[in-house]
Amino acid sequence: MRGQIRMIRLAALLVFAGLAGCGSLDALQSRLIFQPSSQQRPGQAEDSAELSEIWLNFRSTVAGAPVRLHGLWLPAADEAQASVALYLHGARWNVAGSAFRIRQLQAMGFSVLGIDYRGFGKSDPSLPSETYAYEDAEAAWRWLAERYPERRRFIYGHSLGGAIAIELASRVNDESGVMVEGTFTSIPDVFASLRFGWLPLDPLITQRFAAIDKVALIGSPLLVIHGSNDRVVPTELGQQLYAAARPPKRFILVDEGTHRNAQAKGMRAIGTNMAELFALDADAAQPLRPVLPVATRDD
Repeated sequence: MRGQIRMIRLAALLVFAGLAGCGSLDALQSRLIFQPSSQQRPGQAEDSAELSEIWLNFRSTVAGAPVRLHGLWLPAADEAQASVALYLHGARWNVAGSAFRIRQLQAMGFSVLGIDYRGFGKSDPSLPSETYAYEDAEAAWRWLAERYPERRRFIYGHSLGGAIAIELASRVNDESGVMVEGTFTSIPDVFASLRFGWLPLDPLITQRFAAIDKVALIGSPLLVIHGSNDRVVPTELGQQLYAAARPPKRFILVDEGTHRNAQAKGMRAIGTNMAELFALDADAAQPLRPVLPVATRDD
């Protein structure tokens, strides 16, 4: 519901900005697509209590200025041998609000780095944007590569973070696998899926997050996860994203999974499919809770 409200607001402002010739159309879209907030999820402090803070400093070629990003680090139980994963969160909540997903990835055997894009949490307070988020993700990937050059490294993105993960994977060639959860084909496609999606606003959407155009460029195995009850990103968009990708790939439809809880409900099946698709040690995964049945596809 919140996702639909966000798209309604985006539609209204796009119409207003288009009619008025507003020069800040990009800024309006940034605020409505990312919705950066200091608001905490229930239980956020407890979820992130065992995670260590890290800081990334780099010079942005997009902004032409130094950037400081905040992140959270959670090592695996067998840190000396574990693969590492970069976690990229979605809209509205900062990385601490996604700590429960980071913890679930750790339970699957990964050491995990989660970052806040510019404009989120304790990171640089600049207004986030599509180009900034792509650059922030790439900076975090370099941080992992510099510290763990001999480890297998994976990318995991939820929702909007999945589109950022796909963009990152299309740019680099040293990832061992990519996982996206509740991710769409593009922002215009999400808008078009709504009941007022017939409005001709596509030309006004400048921050498109067109994952559908990038997914075939990924050179590593891809795991696409989607909840059957996702009311924010329709399941069909996840299936279209999967269809556009090159093998090897797998699609997991989590029965009764929503936009928020698909990873938790499908954890056992996700862990099994990760182990098979990415040739991981299945014994390293320790599911946190019972899960519901899931349907999988394999190509």
